[in-house]
Amino acid sequence: MSHSNHYDTLNVSRSATLAEIKQAYRHLAKLFHPDSKRETADPEKIIEVNAAYEVLSDSQRRQSYDRQLHYQQSKTKSGKQQNRTAQAQKSYRRYRQTSQSADTQLSDWLQEVYRPVNHLISCILNPLDEQLDELSADPFDDELMAEFQAYLEECRDYLNQAQQSFSSQPNPTYIAGAAATLYYCLNQLGDGIEELELFTLNYDDYYLHIGRELFRIATNLRYEAHDAIKNLV
Repeated sequence: MSHSNHYDTLNVSRSATLAEIKQAYRHLAKLFHPDSKRETADPEKIIEVNAAYEVLSDSQRRQSYDRQLHYQQSKTKSGKQQNRTAQAQKSYRRYRQTSQSADTQLSDWLQEVYRPVNHLISCILNPLDEQLDELSADPFDDELMAEFQAYLEECRDYLNQAQQSFSSQPNPTYIAGAAATLYYCLNQLGDGIEELELFTLNYDDYYLHIGRELFRIATNLRYEAHDAIKNLV
């Protein structure tokens, strides 16, 4: 299984729809889950199944993964990949050579990166408690679960926007620590969303607990980044 790709792991074709991927994941999760008490339970396989689902259920990560598979299977593409890397490095060096003064760079970063990212983080974190309260009325109610899943899809969209904004320009050197904390905050949110999405698939409270805890950690990191930036500006 170590030589297979994510599609092979889930037993789906590369043209599989999201619905087909979710269906395959549910089947394999029940088959291999350590708590299923089945003869097929296998902790190592469920780890591989979860990893495959995390990539293939996210449209952007799936597109990136598909490109990687394409490059691995077609040696003629390697030159283009190397050229893109060289162009990216060249663009970055050009940016560094023509960068503005430290004060202007900080002002631009706060306006174009920090403020929009902070706002998008709020859009993810603020509705969580209310969403969970509504879902707790009956997690098995299809309408309530659909509303919660819609919230998670919005969270995924907000997170993608935040990650794009964060990587749109390099952070000023003297606030690298605060920027790193903000980056870790986004990572925790991404992991938290993944855990909450797993809860919607199998109703296992373990994933709900982990998802809430990751969101709590992200909240603390957000405050740490805010305080650090406030002390530097």
